[in-house]
Amino acid sequence: MQKRLSTLLICSLVSVAAVSADKDLTVTVANHTGMDKTNEPIVLKVNKYGMEVTSALVTLDGKEIPCQLDDMDRDGVSDELCFLTDITKKNMQTFKVTLSDTGKPRVYSPKTYAELMVLNRKVKIKNKQDLYLSEMTVEKGVNPYQQMNHHGVAFENELLCMRVYFDHRQTVDLYGKISKRLELKDTQFYPDAEQKANGYGDDVLWVGTSYGLGALRGWNGTKQTMLNDVDRRSQRVIASGPLRTIVEIEDRGWTQDGGNETVDMTTRYILYAGHRDCDVNVWFRKPTYSLYSTGLVNVKGSDEYSNKNGIRGCWGTDWPVALKDTANHKRETVGLGIYIPKQYIVSEEKADADEYTFVIKPQGTSLNYKITYCSANENFGYHSKKEWFQYLKEWEEQLSKPLVVTVSE
Repeated sequence: MQKRLSTLLICSLVSVAAVSADKDLTVTVANHTGMDKTNEPIVLKVNKYGMEVTSALVTLDGKEIPCQLDDMDRDGVSDELCFLTDITKKNMQTFKVTLSDTGKPRVYSPKTYAELMVLNRKVKIKNKQDLYLSEMTVEKGVNPYQQMNHHGVAFENELLCMRVYFDHRQTVDLYGKISKRLELKDTQFYPDAEQKANGYGDDVLWVGTSYGLGALRGWNGTKQTMLNDVDRRSQRVIASGPLRTIVEIEDRGWTQDGGNETVDMTTRYILYAGHRDCDVNVWFRKPTYSLYSTGLVNVKGSDEYSNKNGIRGCWGTDWPVALKDTANHKRETVGLGIYIPKQYIVSEEKADADEYTFVIKPQGTSLNYKITYCSANENFGYHSKKEWFQYLKEWEEQLSKPLVVTVSE
């Protein structure tokens, strides 16, 4: 009997050890380009190793590197691991990654942040709202725009801050910073007089019904169309930080104005710490044959930049709010930019008084592009058309020369 109990105990220990075994990976990052890379995201799929990863450790030369685990499909299991690296030109780095199915994610200083909030009518101060959500879905015909604090989900890193309107426009609107820091939790996109006096940023773009910065719309053959006919519209925060913020906009049962195809579409915005650009990843439940559009608002009197190969930008100055609300604001100067990979481009439309438009078509079920901007108020950024357009050229070069990442077990 004692021997049998000992055998069972040994088997149990072996079983527990097998279940809780860590997974060690070696990640090699190579920069074959002639340029230094900073805050480059390394993203690993961790849901393929037959374990439910709950914590991770990343080291470089024995030093711990901040990392982030994300549950991308919201099933309660981590799908991706992200970390950032600075790597000089013609250089190589080797990281050790240990995945574990025990413990909790390590805690690091936040460098990104996101929030989705509904207004608390008992709280009268705009930037003191307290009803935080992780997700919200509305039925057809319901417009929650006026019930949401900052009118929809908002997200930031130390350089940028954006919000996406929770209505038929789904416009990307911009907050311009003065200093590099996180501000959204303090200002909630609406800085008060004291915060402005202390160097906080503010809304810097009037978007109206335009794309703002790269909102995705329909296309009826001659002009953009809004997302009016949608069965269910959702906004959610997938991740707030510490290294990247991920938010999603979902439109189920969208029929374009004048169209006859109904699609289910999800738009995901990913903003990494230290980055001036934001990834826009769009996918459809099934392949779509419709055309779509995106682009930039034509800031009043703006000058245009285009490389005629997917990168387009502008530099201009305008009031950031409606004329009736200008008493507490000043005219703002911004630089905008968008990058559409050439495989998605149907046409680059001639600029009109309101928009710089690309007509685009997804490849199968996916569509991916990037957006970027600056405010002339920044004490760390760009302050002239010449500087901004030079940045867009450098951005193009950076995008065309990615790092090479190899993972081995």
